[in-house]
Amino acid sequence: MGAQLAIILPVFFVIAFGYVVTWRGWFPAEGTDALMKFSQGFAIPCLLFYGVANLDLGQSFDPALLISFYTGALSGFALGLLGARYLFGRSWEDAVVIGFIGLFSNSLLLGLAITERAYGPDALTANYAILSIHAPIGYFIGITAMEIAKNRGNIRQLPAKVAKAMFKNSLVIGIGLGMIVNLTGLIIPQTLDDALSLITRAALPTALFGLGGVLVRYRPEGDMKVIFYIVAVSLIAHPVITYSLGRGFDLSTDSLRSAVVTGAMAPGINAYVFANMYGHAKRVAASAVLIATITSIVTATVWLQILP
Repeated sequence: MGAQLAIILPVFFVIAFGYVVTWRGWFPAEGTDALMKFSQGFAIPCLLFYGVANLDLGQSFDPALLISFYTGALSGFALGLLGARYLFGRSWEDAVVIGFIGLFSNSLLLGLAITERAYGPDALTANYAILSIHAPIGYFIGITAMEIAKNRGNIRQLPAKVAKAMFKNSLVIGIGLGMIVNLTGLIIPQTLDDALSLITRAALPTALFGLGGVLVRYRPEGDMKVIFYIVAVSLIAHPVITYSLGRGFDLSTDSLRSAVVTGAMAPGINAYVFANMYGHAKRVAASAVLIATITSIVTATVWLQILP
């Protein structure tokens, strides 16, 4: 157990460092916003572009891997949506946001970082396969469900609204450009390749530090029953379903590790971005991100102990 904690804790120490210096006022809140804009708007899209552009598509896109992970993710969305609506009596719009929290695990900042620390950079192939469609699938499901909830009985403009929202997302743009390079066989000039490598090395550290700073604003107050419910869905239901299917499909060790570790991560900051975008269940999303991020220190350690 100590070895697993040694792998995980440095990632959370970077988050905690960002949290403490922002909380104490040693790093300005506007600096955190700028850092997150850089990491999420530019550095991480470059990381995704680089990873997807260099994927071996024939080897990486194992249907069993994607079915295992995304069945867990979609189950998280369904449990969050239906639980919020029928167990807690939330509006359909709130329920969609809460479902999105259960759908969108922090596959980038936590999943990628912890998998790399635990198993090395050569073990990330399955992570990138999951990541290459994570943002497109997650936002497509979330946006579509929200637009249906908001425009019940009038969905003629739904395809246009979904497409517009999708193609404004920098993560989707980075993945799409990487896929174009991969499929066309375009060669990235060495100078540009070196520049991208520099930017991608900055992506995870700056994003983790910035995440800590952003979490200062989140106060776990009110709505505690629904918050703990969706935290349990994210940290327990998603990885358990993914692990069970992965074992059933007899996934390779590397693929099983990547799928389960990614599924076991806390909801990502995108959960709050989505809630803020539509103005629903923002307190639930903010508090769930904070509480689940802290709790995942324990749950991630347990999964690293279980995984082969």
